[in-house]
Amino acid sequence: MIDLEQYGNIPVNHAVLLEKLSDYRSPNDKIAAMGKRGDIIRLKKGLYVVSPKISRKPLSRELIANHLYGPSYVSLETALAFYGLIPEKVFAVRSATFKRAKRFENTVGRFEYITVPQDYYSIGIRQQIVENEYTYLIASPEKALCDLILVTPNLRLQSVKAMREYLEEDLRVDFSVLQSIDTEIIRLCAEVGRKKEELEQLLKLLSNGQ
Repeated sequence: MIDLEQYGNIPVNHAVLLEKLSDYRSPNDKIAAMGKRGDIIRLKKGLYVVSPKISRKPLSRELIANHLYGPSYVSLETALAFYGLIPEKVFAVRSATFKRAKRFENTVGRFEYITVPQDYYSIGIRQQIVENEYTYLIASPEKALCDLILVTPNLRLQSVKAMREYLEEDLRVDFSVLQSIDTEIIRLCAEVGRKKEELEQLLKLLSNGQ
């Protein structure tokens, strides 16, 4: 019998399970049976995660997001909420990718992937290490903010005042958290990303200590 606990909460693909079950006459039937029992959870075609009742590890939606579609990193409202920059609880896990936009829904939740330019993509990505057991990629606070400005349609913020109002009123950003923001990341994003004017206004606002 396959030891599912060894995988913890890290998603595992169909090929790995087939290899582990190669001694069975019908390994695909065995995988289907494990799914019906709830031992594994189907995330999408060919990708699974071991149930917490077997792995004894809580599921990580951020880790799952990285595995569902890539290359990608957790960003936008999901990352802003993670860092305590915005007060709202975020239900969908939103990520950035330089591939085409995509959306997945499964029993774990909803996962959305927003396209950003490829030369902009790699700026300001962090590896989040969780309990020395697994890591996932997430935007830094400043990159998540830049991403949100970049992908929000019809957003025109061409003055420092307009940018401040957007952060305060629309996003309800906690400015105390912004005290330690890395403005160099914003500057790099402004150089290569779309919405150069908006990102430059954000840079001016935060460089002046809000």
